[in-house]
Amino acid sequence: MIGSVKGKIVLKTEKFLILETNGVGYKINVSPDTVSKAKKVGDEMMLWIHTHVREDILDLYGFLDHSELEFFEMLISVSGIGPKGALTILGVASIDTLRKAISTSDISYLTKISGIGKKTAEKIVIELRDKMAEGISEKKGSSLRDELDAMEALKSLGYSQNEIREALKKVLPNTDTNTKIREALKTLGNK
Repeated sequence: MIGSVKGKIVLKTEKFLILETNGVGYKINVSPDTVSKAKKVGDEMMLWIHTHVREDILDLYGFLDHSELEFFEMLISVSGIGPKGALTILGVASIDTLRKAISTSDISYLTKISGIGKKTAEKIVIELRDKMAEGISEKKGSSLRDELDAMEALKSLGYSQNEIREALKKVLPNTDTNTKIREALKTLGNK
């Protein structure tokens, strides 16, 4: 199994990167967040890899940090969630936001993700809630609601999911919705 790949970026698309290592180009499926953080063609990059093998296909899925890989592997352990669905889920919000949504059983948040219906969202919550709840207090549940509300407000202003996620990372975690929006808009305005 391939555990990681470090190489030169040869091709960068919206859904995958090709990294060349020792003359071999590896096509690695990645999340939109990873694509946005990938430097330009010709630069070197290292990705943690999940190797997905089916009857006639061998696909590689790449992640910038090991915790993202672990979260991806937890998602694909849920029946009905494949690797592409898990990448879609990871592309919507930060891992912390997704952990909070799952640990607080916020099915309405999960169903906003393209391709995730109510039954699949319930499966995700039932199968992963206990794993996500470790270390997350009830107080953080209201913080999650504030972050989700801020994300919706910023999305309605025309910002992309990646721009919103990056801006919200720079906002203090335990602030109310209005403060999150204000601070995120300052960050977005500086671009």
